[in-house]
Amino acid sequence: MISPVVEAADDRFAGRGLRLFLKRDDLIHPELPGNKWRKLRHNIGPARERGTLLTFGGAYSNHIRAAAAAGRIFGFASIGVIRGEERLPLNDSLAYAERMGMRLTYMDRTAYRRKHEPDAVAALREQWGDFYLLPEGGSNAPAVRGCAELGAEVPGYDVVCCPCGTGGTLAGLAAGLSPGQRALGFSVLKGDFMDAEVERLQRETYGGRRGTWRTEGGFHFGGYARTTRELDAFIDDFAGRHGIVLDRVYTAKMMFGICALAERGAFPEGTRILAVITG
Repeated sequence: MISPVVEAADDRFAGRGLRLFLKRDDLIHPELPGNKWRKLRHNIGPARERGTLLTFGGAYSNHIRAAAAAGRIFGFASIGVIRGEERLPLNDSLAYAERMGMRLTYMDRTAYRRKHEPDAVAALREQWGDFYLLPEGGSNAPAVRGCAELGAEVPGYDVVCCPCGTGGTLAGLAAGLSPGQRALGFSVLKGDFMDAEVERLQRETYGGRRGTWRTEGGFHFGGYARTTRELDAFIDDFAGRHGIVLDRVYTAKMMFGICALAERGAFPEGTRILAVITG
C-alpha cells in the first residue's frame, strides 16, 4: 500500500523559497495507520507462525492498539504488557485493544524498565507460554525493513522528516532514501539517546549505519505525550490552514519543529521538504 503525497501551500515556507509536502501515511489503513502498518508488516508472518504475539506499551500506546488490531485481522493471539498499574475503567486505547481480543497484563514501572532482559522474558514465557516477542513501539529489524519501503516511495524530496519515539521509523526511512536525500527525525522524548537507538537498529538490521540522517531533540515539549499551550495553538492553526488535525504526541511536534527550523533559515532556498504524517 502506497500512501498519497500532497503539497501544503504555506506562506511560512513559500516566503523562504521552500516547498512543503505531506506524506499521508495516516491514510494507509483505518486500523493500522502509517508507521504502525509499516512496522508490523514483516512481523505479522512470524507472529502467525508462532500463534501469539506479545508486546509492550504504555496505557495510551497506539502501538498496543495496532498490535491488537493486527492480531484480529491476521489471525493470531495478542498479549499486551502495559506499563504501570491497571486502572479501571479502561481508557479508550486499552478498551479497544481488549475488544480486538488482546489479553492485557500489567508490569510495575521498575520491572518495566527491565522488560527485555532475559530473566524478565523468561518469566513472561513461563506465565504465557510460547510467543513471538515484539519490542515496545514495534521497532526491530523487520520493522526497520518495513520502514525502508517508505524511503523508496519518496524520490525527489531533499529532506524527509518523521517523528521519533523508538527510532525504528527513522532507521528504516533513512536506509531507504536515495543518495542525495537526507532524513530528519524529531524526537518526542526527553533525553539524548535517540541517535544511539537509531544507530543500534540500523546495525541490527544492516550491520552498520545507513543513509544520511540526524535527529532533532529540541521539540519534545516536555516529553512523551506532554503538551503546552503553544503546541496546542500550533495544532489549531495547522488544522485551520491545511484541514489536518495533527496528533500532539508525534506529528504536531515534528511539524512545529519543521516550521521553527524553516523560520531559522535551516533549509536552503529551493529545498523540497516532505513530512511523514505517521498516523
